[in-house]
Amino acid sequence: MESRMTSNKSETWSSKMPEGLDLEISQHPLKMKSVVNLIIALERLGSSSTEPLSTEFRDENLINMMLENIVEERTVFECHSAPSLNYTRLEEHPFSVTDSEKRNLVVVPNSMELHAVMLQGGAECRKVYLDMSTYVNLEPNTDSETVTLGIRGTNFYLSCYKDGDKPTLHLETVEDKDSLSNITSDSNLVRFLFHKHITGRNVSTLVSVPFSSWYISTAPENNRPVAMCLSSAQRHKTFTIHGYGATSMSHCCL
Repeated sequence: MESRMTSNKSETWSSKMPEGLDLEISQHPLKMKSVVNLIIALERLGSSSTEPLSTEFRDENLINMMLENIVEERTVFECHSAPSLNYTRLEEHPFSVTDSEKRNLVVVPNSMELHAVMLQGGAECRKVYLDMSTYVNLEPNTDSETVTLGIRGTNFYLSCYKDGDKPTLHLETVEDKDSLSNITSDSNLVRFLFHKHITGRNVSTLVSVPFSSWYISTAPENNRPVAMCLSSAQRHKTFTIHGYGATSMSHCCL
């Protein structure tokens, strides 16, 4: 009786099976591999393909099923923080500076501000000279050099940092000048660094290192503060920079 039932079921299924596939019903307990084989066979029964398909189930078939139906694909973005740069001071030289209107820089007493002023005869001693220190770093820029700008004969250094919502230019006192010998890009001292871009013979722009779109500039009007600005601002952003020997500046009075 059992044999007849098995035979009838096989005949019923066989008439619906594609060529190359056969279904065998067994009374033995099914193993996991057999269950998977049965699932694959049923999937292929629903396929529109007319080509004979093998029922042989291999390990790679199980792996593919796991990858397609079990393993969830995730995209992982690896984040890298920018490496810290180290700026090492090379040498220091004195310079005189004028803006594109031939105005000199002067320190306004008791204000800690630099102004651009058209000096008249006899007032030459008011103009300031800059001690410009050059630096080397691991990623040198071929069209600029990194510098600090100190007022010669003082402990005053130009710096740029945010005071409110935008970068501003400051004149700060640095008690220990040796602290500027080595500056890392992730330290607070990076505010003293500027990129000097040469744009012509003895003509350069001075751009903040931490705020690379902001330039040291002077106002169109005379005797106004030196300040930071964006390249689009209607201010003077180029400076004529001349080197001088120490003897030629002995007359300077600040």
